[in-house]
Amino acid sequence: MEFRFYDPSNPATVTKGHLPHWEQENSTYFITWRTADSIPREKADYWTQQREDWLRAHAINPGDPEWRKKVEVLPEDIRRELRRFSRAVDDEMDSCHGECLLRDPDLARIVARALHHFDGDRYLLGDFVVMPNHVHVLVGGMDRGRMQLQVGSWKKWTALEINQRTRRKGRFWQTESFDHLVRSESAFERFRRYIGENPAKAKLREGEYVLWQSK
Repeated sequence: MEFRFYDPSNPATVTKGHLPHWEQENSTYFITWRTADSIPREKADYWTQQREDWLRAHAINPGDPEWRKKVEVLPEDIRRELRRFSRAVDDEMDSCHGECLLRDPDLARIVARALHHFDGDRYLLGDFVVMPNHVHVLVGGMDRGRMQLQVGSWKKWTALEINQRTRRKGRFWQTESFDHLVRSESAFERFRRYIGENPAKAKLREGEYVLWQSK
């Protein structure tokens, strides 16, 4: 396996309507998911509403499960506008709201082990960081459908393990995850830097996070 980036000159898997359903085999993604209590409800609702208003203004239905694909075929300067919502959410997560259970290295290692488990078999694992209340990971070798199934598997298994370890019940992870298709090697390196710098940005001390960087 190797990390591959979206090539608009190559055929996409399917064409759907007037927009290309341009997924290609062996794509690479930057993925984020967070704990259920990582962002205060009122702030999460505010930024969700802001994002939905932006999508509607660009003729994209925010209730469409495929809305990310439709965003990704927009021109770069327009897509850049949407990133401000992602940055706002990232800043909130880095403020370490909630219980931040993943600050416990034993619990964080549950997530790390899950990410490594099928590396080289189902996917190619890139850099990742397990923060006190969220996870960032680069992964390649999948189309978006398989990637989303894999993220669901990671979240389900780690939630069960963490809840058992902490004798808790109920939802551990937020239902929604966020993914960005990596379009180029320069974007890939930018995401790697973001992952590597995330603990310092959040002012975490050694032992309060798990950072893994591929060669």
